[in-house]
Amino acid sequence: MGYCVFAVAAHPDDIEFGMGGTLIRLAQASCEVHYMNIANGSCGTAEFDAEAIVAIRLEEARNAAESIGAVFHPPLTPDIEIFYERVLLAKMASIMREVAPDILLVQSPQDYMEDHQNACRLAVSAAFCRSMRNFPVDPPRAPIEKPVTLYHAQPHGNRDPLNRLVKPELLIDIGEVIERKMAMLACHKSQKQWLDHSQGFDSYLHTMQDLARQTGEWLTAEKGRKQDRKGVYAEGWRRHNPLGFCTPDADPLSELLGDYRCLPA
Repeated sequence: MGYCVFAVAAHPDDIEFGMGGTLIRLAQASCEVHYMNIANGSCGTAEFDAEAIVAIRLEEARNAAESIGAVFHPPLTPDIEIFYERVLLAKMASIMREVAPDILLVQSPQDYMEDHQNACRLAVSAAFCRSMRNFPVDPPRAPIEKPVTLYHAQPHGNRDPLNRLVKPELLIDIGEVIERKMAMLACHKSQKQWLDHSQGFDSYLHTMQDLARQTGEWLTAEKGRKQDRKGVYAEGWRRHNPLGFCTPDADPLSELLGDYRCLPA
């Protein structure tokens, strides 16, 4: 078995949109992959009450994780209640010690909504506290002495909250797994109607594909090849400051999946 990889995001379908292709490729590379949404999807509907949509989205998320052989970790809180506070951090830190990842995939620290940004902060702090014996976690678990390398996915649409372009420093080619990434996202059947209603998406599957194609334009430029008619699909990543997490030269994502570095913007 290779590295242990933990993907943590805010809501059901966030992993599929921004991280799914990379996670599938890591599973293909014999990594043990873990999947977790911090929120339960309670607000992602214009049709169902909270209890009903939470049950629906829990099943959809489990199915998505199962489709790529990932270990599923249940959510902790309702939507719009991902706050950077002690109770949630203690729970997230306990899960982090349980999983003990070598690679942690998280959302961008700059994104269009607070749940995404706070999910990132909680996961990063939980990893930072992994070896702190005097930091109380819930449920209690012993600290772990293990390095972890953190990577941030691209913000939705490759733009920060002020609509400024965010360029990745590492690009992962997901062309060979784009159909599996689409199938993974398609497990979230309840979200097509909700996204059409709330954000004007014609199709959430096509939207995801378009985003991966946009990121693929950078990969095309870096590799110096012409883009074919269907486009090139990629996911972008930025490595977190290694201080307190891993050695300065640790970069297992590049080691496993190839190193396509973007030039400075």
